[in-house]
Amino acid sequence: MNQTVDIRELNSKIEQQSSFVDVLTMGMDKTIVGQKHLVESLLIGLLADGHVLLEGVPGLAKTLAIKTLASLIDADFSRIQFTPDLLPADVIGTMIYSQKNEEFSIRKGPIFANFVLADEINRAPAKVQSALLEAMQERQISIGETTYKLPEPFLVLATQNPIEQEGTYPLPEAQVDRFMLKVVISYPKKEEEKLIMRQNMFEQAGGIKPVLHPNDIIAARNVVREVYIDEKIERYIIDIVFATRFPEEYGLKNLKNLIAFGASPRASINLGLASRAYAFIKRRGYIIPEDVRAICYDVLRHRIGLSYEAEANNVTSEEIISEILNAVEVP
Repeated sequence: MNQTVDIRELNSKIEQQSSFVDVLTMGMDKTIVGQKHLVESLLIGLLADGHVLLEGVPGLAKTLAIKTLASLIDADFSRIQFTPDLLPADVIGTMIYSQKNEEFSIRKGPIFANFVLADEINRAPAKVQSALLEAMQERQISIGETTYKLPEPFLVLATQNPIEQEGTYPLPEAQVDRFMLKVVISYPKKEEEKLIMRQNMFEQAGGIKPVLHPNDIIAARNVVREVYIDEKIERYIIDIVFATRFPEEYGLKNLKNLIAFGASPRASINLGLASRAYAFIKRRGYIIPEDVRAICYDVLRHRIGLSYEAEANNVTSEEIISEILNAVEVP
């Protein structure tokens, strides 16, 4: 009985604390037409303190979306265009020698921002990717002998173009695993594209006004961690992740030869965190199985290694996730 009262209290608390989600969504809708899934994924990454990898052809408002979000939150935004000749110093910063003062001073790079857009991340060589990796995982940067903390909140939104593969470096598994979500963006619908065309033909008056402060996001993250997760839901998450490693134990023998390697423990952690953020966005103080299923594809699609057999038969990680979700018992 007490637990019921607690959940009621938690529900009303989250109902109040999550009111800004509507304000942010309305602000995004003024600039971004459609792309609900993209906006929702950005909010989940922001509230669950996880980075987002976006895959989609150019021109689908990926840059505009994060720029708009940064403006609505009154946060620092920087964009790094990744190219094959980029150096780690171009991202994190470097030490500059001043002849006037006869000493070295630190010049900080574009990574020192709340929102960092890493455009076409797969165009950068391994050295640059490893520099970004430290920033994403440790939330800090080392220049010379000094370590600098990155600002809070800190969100990396990386994009990669799935079509043009010439001159690209595939992201190492260790780096891909650092992204909480991998979101695949598709073309807008006909009606949405008509609206986009109209918006861009007739210039809109006025810029975007901030509605939140970065400290509000940090406070909201603490509330997100209070979202109740039942033991049955925890078991459900573990079963989904284990089904990617040992599909035969879940009556999915046909998947055994299609999966080269399953999801890591980071997948379980991120499924839990992202489910909490999703429940928060939906103004609920507890997680239901539908929350887990809603974010499952984005959390797992980049964590399942496909075998040569799967690639030869054009089997995608999405199809494997669908089979797993249909097989694993829902609590």
